[in-house]
Amino acid sequence: MLQTVKKLFSEKDIRKKIIFTIFIILLYRLGTFITIPGIDKILINDQLGATGNGISQMINLVSGGAFSRLSIFAMTIGPYITASIVLNLLQVIVPSLERLAKEGEEGKKTLNKYTKYLTIVFALVEGLGLYLTYRQYIIGKLQYFGTAGSILAAVLFIVSLVAGTALLTWMGDKITEYGIGNGISIIVFVGIISGIPGGISTLFNYATGGLSNLLVVIALAIAMIAVIAGVIYVQQAERRIPVNYAKRVVGRKMYGGQNTHIPIKLAMAGVMPIIFAMSFMMFPSTIISLCTKGNPTGFWAKVYNVFSASQGTAWYYLLIYAIIYMLLIIGFTFVYTMFIVNPIEISNQLKKNGGFIPGIRAGKNTSDYISNVLKYITAVGALFLALVAMLPVLLQGFLSFSISFGGTSILILVSVSLEILKNLESQMISRHYTGFLS
Repeated sequence: MLQTVKKLFSEKDIRKKIIFTIFIILLYRLGTFITIPGIDKILINDQLGATGNGISQMINLVSGGAFSRLSIFAMTIGPYITASIVLNLLQVIVPSLERLAKEGEEGKKTLNKYTKYLTIVFALVEGLGLYLTYRQYIIGKLQYFGTAGSILAAVLFIVSLVAGTALLTWMGDKITEYGIGNGISIIVFVGIISGIPGGISTLFNYATGGLSNLLVVIALAIAMIAVIAGVIYVQQAERRIPVNYAKRVVGRKMYGGQNTHIPIKLAMAGVMPIIFAMSFMMFPSTIISLCTKGNPTGFWAKVYNVFSASQGTAWYYLLIYAIIYMLLIIGFTFVYTMFIVNPIEISNQLKKNGGFIPGIRAGKNTSDYISNVLKYITAVGALFLALVAMLPVLLQGFLSFSISFGGTSILILVSVSLEILKNLESQMISRHYTGFLS
């Protein structure tokens, strides 16, 4: 391992990418401690840091503690992810967006620009919702000037959050362009990693409360290890579709004749469906807070309880939340896989290069066969991801402490870790180094 690290840093290009990524991560962590101007920090530490419902705990976990401090990064990259979801879904029903998606790099740049604009819109909506919910933490002197003071406080609060989200999105793009791995995934990864020491401390304090508590913690630790092993297995598992290439003569040389395979991964979409589902589940509670000025009642209070997944909430609220969360993960897994894998294009490429799947005719039959395999494989992977993410939500109603660092967090950590390792491995192999995943 030390030799691998030495080889990584001995290559100038890889070293620059790693150092750049670490630099952006440090800037991100610094930003999580910069509180929104005008916020009463003492009141936050006394109340907001010690309370909160299930969804706010999850937001706080993903944001690396920025939410509990009402930092400029409190909304993290949630609005950007929501904008990406909406734009991807619009590509299915809006022909002009679909054409842009097929125009290569130029089309992607235009779609990326539209995503940024939409991110600002969602950030404004979410920022207004957060202001209405947490305006009691604004320093009193900003409110002493009557209506003008309230408007000033609201503008300052919302603009700070929107600017923080825009900056965080820019930092993620820079990591993707000049660093290692997908920048958005790495930002979420770092936010979760920063909460591990606090989670360990919570479990330790709970375990010292008696033998029964200790047994619960041991059981949770064993379950976590089993989940990590299962996630790694599923992330690495793949179905290999055999492909043969016919021999053909070009000039005086003979090409083809070899056998290979098409790897169809069990979790082709990786961690993105989990992040999409998390962002989608956060949005309804924000809208309800916005429409009810932070005080939902009646029917809207029940809907808010469903999407907030509060610890101690009635079991049926948690069950509804878990079912919706599970269905979203399954749905986004299929949608995202559909965007990144095109069976028709694979079939055309095979036909163009003289390749064929044994026993399957070239053309439509090949694309149908790949589609069916992809459908069944994706269904198994999506169901596994959904079950792992859902179980901690259900356990939330039976434990006396928060386990927001649960299946979803483990899925994200393992998936992003494997993605980073594979990225480094591919760069090492391209420079004639031996990979360290093999």
